[in-house]
Amino acid sequence: MESVQRIRYPPFDHTNIDPESIPITEVILESNSQPPTPFKIGTESGWLVEWRGLTEKDLNLPRIQSVTTTATLPFLMRTRNGWYIEPDPLHAVARKFIAPTVILLIFSLFLHAIAPALGDVPLLSWLTQGSYRIGPLDYPKLLFITFPIFVLPIIIRIYANSRDINRQNTYINSPLGDPKLELSIGDGWVEIAQMNLPEEVQFFAARIQAGVAVPERKTMLKSSNRPEGNQPPPGMSTALPEKRLTGGEEHGTGVGESTPLAVDYSRILLLEPMRVRTRGALETSNELPIRLNGPEERWPGTIYSSVIALHWEIHLHVLWQGMRLRWVSPIIMPQTDKKILIDNLPLRAARSEDSKE
Repeated sequence: MESVQRIRYPPFDHTNIDPESIPITEVILESNSQPPTPFKIGTESGWLVEWRGLTEKDLNLPRIQSVTTTATLPFLMRTRNGWYIEPDPLHAVARKFIAPTVILLIFSLFLHAIAPALGDVPLLSWLTQGSYRIGPLDYPKLLFITFPIFVLPIIIRIYANSRDINRQNTYINSPLGDPKLELSIGDGWVEIAQMNLPEEVQFFAARIQAGVAVPERKTMLKSSNRPEGNQPPPGMSTALPEKRLTGGEEHGTGVGESTPLAVDYSRILLLEPMRVRTRGALETSNELPIRLNGPEERWPGTIYSSVIALHWEIHLHVLWQGMRLRWVSPIIMPQTDKKILIDNLPLRAARSEDSKE
């Protein structure tokens, strides 16, 4: 069976990129499985994900062969299934401090450069003239004051990473078992009929979310007729060595960029953000059954191919040993009967500390 897939997927630093500078990837998908109900999320001038039927105008598009399935892809089962540690909120604080501290350092260097002209200005003359001796060296008074402020984000980041590492090691030393859930899945909603959590785990919220995973790198290169090793298409970086560890690595973005420092373990314990995702409301009731509604605009159901991977998952937010944890598990959402048209492709920050949960 043949269908058409069109995608302009946001790269890691999509906030600094004009979508129209990246071409739309268009392919004819050949598969033995029935394609989903047609859908289009986004616009021709913005970020876009579209899956539709084949027309005569599409016959010259490149052809690819891919499995079309509702079974969760292996890389998503490795990276978006299980317990995850919530990153320390101090990571976001550190990143917000970077720009102000850099501006402060540049301003202090400017004042130091024009120090002779500030001799008659009481406070500024005191700041810009004179130095402090430490050992054999003299340090300008102003830089001696501002430089510790400049390195403050680094200190906060180191402290936050140490706390994250400690939390991850706590979990590794006493890993939790999987929760036992009995779910009913309907048209854009999920109901938790039964929920049995491990001991000492306190439930406080749940929600479901839908998103689009990063396209498979080999397929994207093939569709643009660019062999691996040459210059990649716009929006795609060079390949990382070794195997694919996270959803973003297909585009050459590693774990260290999208999540804080991770401890070496059988799987990563810090959840990588999905760059394209939408969520339902956060439900805080713990009285069963718990109904979790999806996003306001009905999204397509679960469907996976090498180009477009429409992924749904359930999130349980819990407390354990003073830590905030999250249980993530894929769910198979049924397809709709009607064609779906959504004007905007919902994006979020590619770094976990930059996004608001």
